[in-house]
Amino acid sequence: MNLAEKVAALPLSPGVYLMKDSLGHIIYVGKAKQLKKRVQSYFYNAKGHSPKVKQLVRNIRDFDYKLTDTEFEAFMLECQLIKEIKPMYNKKMKNPLAYSYIVIRTDTAYRQLAVTYDPAEYGDSLYFGPYTSRSTVERAVQGIKESQRILCSTPHARNALCLNHSLGLCLGMCGGGEALERYEGIIDSVAGLLNGNDPRILEELQQRMDLAAENFEFETAAKYRDYCTAVRSLLQKEKVIGFTEQNKNIVVLEPMQEQVLKLILIRGSEILDRARLDAGQMNAEQLCGIIQAAVQDSFSKPPHGEPGEISRHKLDEAQIIYSYLTGSSGSYAVIPQEWLEAGDGAAVAEAVRELLGGYFEAAPAKFQ
Repeated sequence: MNLAEKVAALPLSPGVYLMKDSLGHIIYVGKAKQLKKRVQSYFYNAKGHSPKVKQLVRNIRDFDYKLTDTEFEAFMLECQLIKEIKPMYNKKMKNPLAYSYIVIRTDTAYRQLAVTYDPAEYGDSLYFGPYTSRSTVERAVQGIKESQRILCSTPHARNALCLNHSLGLCLGMCGGGEALERYEGIIDSVAGLLNGNDPRILEELQQRMDLAAENFEFETAAKYRDYCTAVRSLLQKEKVIGFTEQNKNIVVLEPMQEQVLKLILIRGSEILDRARLDAGQMNAEQLCGIIQAAVQDSFSKPPHGEPGEISRHKLDEAQIIYSYLTGSSGSYAVIPQEWLEAGDGAAVAEAVRELLGGYFEAAPAKFQ
């Protein structure tokens, strides 16, 4: 079977595809909601492809694929395979330098806002991240510094005003005194922004964008729009990290087809178990009992590691899980570890019943 025939024979099902070169090496791993349509897209409408995709297609000589029951599982399997295989065209997930951190340095004359690849570069300073887009991080930091007038051109100096102060870009903390006190308050606000509990800097960026637009200063408005987008992206990533750090026990019900659903049990960013359930072959109590037994079996052991820790290698899975749970494609419930440790089967059963009730209440919309 040649490549064209193999593509034509693909199913319209969720799954992962593994592109191979002439030596049989896997050079790219991707996921799809509909495998056939996604893989076909590589070989048609080539003019619209990016240079990276065009180069990839020139090297494809064969491919394998793995079917999954749901699109969510395809996303997770893609992450797993990329980490295991490290294909040359999946550079973003392969290259550790794709991960960046924002740091509030405490090893300088006064605290400094910086970007780093290494979360230990500046010792016991305050770090935020990891973030997967260096350009987004740098754009956000630039926007914060510019809007707050902390874009100092001699950040390591004391008691001498820098050139940027004369240009209105630095409030003068490099000269010490009252300006340095104001600066320290701004750095506290930056920390609050990145922690998700002080939105004032983002609100100010939004106000600057709106004012520029009202004054028909469209280039300036576009600049502040990009700054706002970058900052919001960082805040979203912090939410992802915070959600995953808690090592929550999550029960997910995802629709497959009418009366058939997928049960997925997740702790933190790791899938512990999954199963197909045919709701047409059992009553509500039987279904509840099966899910409750699976929950107690999978989550009975305490989480590994200390809460609050997340490696950058888990970030991709964390993003997929968080996006899925905050989307509308499935239903989920969080089972507190205390319930399991206390043997509170009644609380677990009630949570499962509520999950099933919510799932089937929305079921007609899911299967349209």
